[in-house]
Amino acid sequence: MTKLSGWIIYNGQLKSDKFLDYVTWFKQSAEKANIHLEVFTNDEILVSNDKTKPLLFSKTWCENFHPDFVHYADKDLHLARQLESMNIPLFNRSKSIEICDNKSLMHHHLVEKSIPTPMTIIAPMTFNGIEVKEVTYIERIIEAIGLPMIIKEAFGSFGQQVYWIDSKEQLEIMAKKLAGKDHLYQKPVHHSLGKDIRINVVGGKVVASMKRTSQTDFRANVTAGGSTTPYDPSLEEKTLAVQAAAAVGADFAGVDLLLEKEGPVVCEVNSNPHIRSIYECTGIDVAVPMIEHIDAILSGQKERKLS
Repeated sequence: MTKLSGWIIYNGQLKSDKFLDYVTWFKQSAEKANIHLEVFTNDEILVSNDKTKPLLFSKTWCENFHPDFVHYADKDLHLARQLESMNIPLFNRSKSIEICDNKSLMHHHLVEKSIPTPMTIIAPMTFNGIEVKEVTYIERIIEAIGLPMIIKEAFGSFGQQVYWIDSKEQLEIMAKKLAGKDHLYQKPVHHSLGKDIRINVVGGKVVASMKRTSQTDFRANVTAGGSTTPYDPSLEEKTLAVQAAAAVGADFAGVDLLLEKEGPVVCEVNSNPHIRSIYECTGIDVAVPMIEHIDAILSGQKERKLS
């Protein structure tokens, strides 16, 4: 492997065991591959400028120190874009993180690339703070999707900000409650309630897969109480996962598939998937192929595809 020196950046307000575990795990895996990583939080490196010159303002920042790359394990797009403007390669890139962080935007990109997803209607936007008195459009949503349905806030992780809706009354209440927030309405995949497939894709290849199942919730996320078992995806499922990761321009991604009777559909693509649960399920350390992919790109052994 090439002798590299990089950074891993995570959110300064998310110093929970889950996030610290990821950072420590990835740093140790990198060190085993002879790659040195410095750890920073996003609030330790502030986006700044000197007239027209982009700068990073930090106690530890040195203009002479230019990392070979950054593993960007956060969603702070301002800092991500600033790093890229200074010609520092990011894994994943800011555009991919932006797409994956916003479920509505993600849906646009998947559909644009003809990636099958559950039937989805994106809520009409309004200005935050404006009281919404009429939501007559929900009649058309019910007509198109039917009841029950699922509402998802565009910004949310670990299965949170996702709501099961049984009635028109519930739908109207939630539509008014979420006014001013980007959100979408989705037809449930009844055959896959409480079940999904997580496929980790790195550099256009499937490296690990598990099935997640919940006996008590329509969401299968491990954080929401789901259990996991190793899973051997079909060629169709592997192909779809790779295509979904490519559609959002991700070097590495956790692609969640739902299993319709007619075939798999993409639930969502995660640009910063945690890797402990899939390791505990499958014994596969996803950090290893991630680091190998970064090394191959930076050493010129592999061409990085455009998003």
